[in-house]
Amino acid sequence: MLNRRDFVAGSAGGLLVLAAGEMEIGLAAGGTRSGPARVALVQNPDRFMAIPAALDLLGFNPVKGKKVLLKPNFNTADPFPAATHNDTLRAYARKLKGLGAVEITIGERCGPPETAEVLREKGIAQLCREEGLGLINFEELPEADWVRVRPAGSHWRDGFEMARPVLAAECVVTTCCLKTHGYGGVFTMSLKLAVGMTRKRNMVELHSSVFSMRKMIAEINQAYAPGLIVMDGLEVFTDGGPAHGTLKKPGVILAATDRVAMDAVGLAILKQMGSNHKIMATPIFEQEQIARAVELGLGVSSPKDIEIVSGDDTSQAYGDKLREILRSEGG
Repeated sequence: MLNRRDFVAGSAGGLLVLAAGEMEIGLAAGGTRSGPARVALVQNPDRFMAIPAALDLLGFNPVKGKKVLLKPNFNTADPFPAATHNDTLRAYARKLKGLGAVEITIGERCGPPETAEVLREKGIAQLCREEGLGLINFEELPEADWVRVRPAGSHWRDGFEMARPVLAAECVVTTCCLKTHGYGGVFTMSLKLAVGMTRKRNMVELHSSVFSMRKMIAEINQAYAPGLIVMDGLEVFTDGGPAHGTLKKPGVILAATDRVAMDAVGLAILKQMGSNHKIMATPIFEQEQIARAVELGLGVSSPKDIEIVSGDDTSQAYGDKLREILRSEGG
């Protein structure tokens, strides 16, 4: 059984109760931050150049000497941006090794399709062999490796079940796509990645909660804190999603440590590209995923707390467009 220290990821003023030993842990916040949350932006279609450059711009290395769990977005095996591009995983993993990660394991639970089917269709086992990565199919975990998490004051009836490898990881890093979600989530970015860390049977409650779904997505994020986030925005869905949608090409890679800041910049990109009514007509920090995450102390609380950083003139010019959108909403 994991001890209390294994689960503690920070504090946001509250307690989670876990079924495994009924342990109490601090809520997982987005990490200690002094000053604005940095979001690195690189506009370059070459993932093997853009992802390392974005991570270098952050100037932060939480993976050195650690065993790392890497969570992608494999809701289905449909082509990017429906699912994480395999080259994103390769580029990310290689950079993490360069930063000193001693072990990297991909962990995922897909759905509606079976996770094993999605992993097979995407050739992930072969990718892992070629890159020297581990692989965990959360859907095949034994009963003992699902931990019930009951956040105080959440919209979940009796909490949700979280994959123990996520809770036990020395460092969790994630990579998300940038897209709208046509089935109630409104958008799928870094906050919604946490859904794939929960047990598939939790999805019945989530998807039937018409009025609380977005809040429940944010609440899952209390169970863990990412060390690094990479968002692949080379191509995006500006309507439809998550598997199929209206495709546009902003051509950017983003990196951050703050989930709220990352998703806020992602929403600014959707607004800049021209998206559906739910995106265009709703201020970024009034989106329910964002608003609930802010209430829970999971990230920045307003656009003015976000700093977009770039390392070249092309990226800077695109970042200026996003800064203006954020400023227009109070940043």
